[in-house]
This record gives sequence, structure tokens and C-alpha cells, in this order.
Amino acid sequence: MQHRLVEDLMTTTVVSVRRDLGFKDIVQNLTEHDITAVPVVDDQGRPIGVVSEADLLRRQESQADPGGHLSAAHLLPTESAKAHALTAGELMTSPAVTARPQWSVVEAARAMAHHHVKRLPVVDDLGLLVGIVSRDDLLRVFLRRDIAIQEEITTDVMIRSLGLRPSDVSVHVTDGRVTLDGTVPQEGLIPIAVRLSESVDGVIDVTHHLRAGSATAAGAPGR
Repeated sequence: MQHRLVEDLMTTTVVSVRRDLGFKDIVQNLTEHDITAVPVVDDQGRPIGVVSEADLLRRQESQADPGGHLSAAHLLPTESAKAHALTAGELMTSPAVTARPQWSVVEAARAMAHHHVKRLPVVDDLGLLVGIVSRDDLLRVFLRRDIAIQEEITTDVMIRSLGLRPSDVSVHVTDGRVTLDGTVPQEGLIPIAVRLSESVDGVIDVTHHLRAGSATAAGAPGR
């Protein structure tokens, strides 16, 4: 099976800033390029942090409500420092949590969840910034056409991986939801067939009506 990798999904034209870029210029970059965060890189092009809209909004968050309805928010020391920061180096969340081009969608998604981030700068073997991958990018795998998912499960899972004949198991896919129906030689192959089908990019759910035994015997009349 050919799983989509980070390098297949990432944006390669990455907007980045240096640590000495000022607050207003960072906002200008986000607005001009319609992005919500920007990697901060060193002189060699290695990401050292990320400045997001949330980092920039600390300044407003720290102030009292002009209408007098709310008092100033209580911020932690690190958040308070960002509320008065003037440059990317002071505003950024660091160190930067990065991904590699060869990572799978699963690896990237788990890294985002573990570190509570919405995007990952992608670095090469030298640590240089080569792209950025976001949650939206990872979700693109679920836009695969049903026919492509069906063909991959039939060919790569059922025939190549499990050694079944094309007529043994029928695969139906509707809006990413997979239904398997047919006969496999051994009971133990049923959970394997389901698990491998679930791992195919773009699959949302797998339902099966598989049974164990000879396909010929299953269809033979009773004696």
C-alpha cells in the first residue's frame, strides 16, 4: 500500500521570518499570505520557533476591556512576557516542533496532537526548512475518490497482502465508508483484512460481512 507522506501533502512555498522581525511586520505577513502562523528561522534557515495568531493576541488579551465589562486577564509569566513582546524572537513558541518529509500522515497527526499544535514546519536531514504541513493538509487524504480507495483495498490488501482471489471478497466504498463482503480461508484473516482496510488513506470506517471457509463450499448446496 502506498501511504501518503508529509512530503506529498506539505506546502513547499513557506513564508518564514527572522527572529528580529517586528510585531507589526509579522501581522502584515500573516495578512498578506492569508496564514495563521509563521515559522521563525535562524540565519541558516533552520526553524527555531513558530509565531501564531494566538501569540500575537496575547497583547490584547492582557488588556482590560475598553468598555469596562471585563478586567484584564490573569496571564502566566510566560504569557505575560509575550503580551509585551516586540519581535518574532520574543513572541515565538519554541523550540519548534518539526516533521520530516518521510513521515506518514499518522506520525504527523500524532505529533500535532501530542504537542497541541495545528501545523508543523518540515525539515530535511540538515534541519533546514523545506515545507510546512497543517491539519488541513492532513485532512486532504479523506478527499480521495471512492473508486481509488476501492481499487487499493481490492488490489493491495485482498490480493497482494492476503493472497485472496478477486472473487473472494467484494469491496464497496461510499463516501470513504468501506463494506467488505465475502469469504476468506481462515477466521484469523478477518480482523487482518479489516485492520489493513482501515489503514488505507481516505478510509473513514470499515464494516464487514466476512465469513471463514471455502468460497466453493459456502456456495455448495446442502446434502
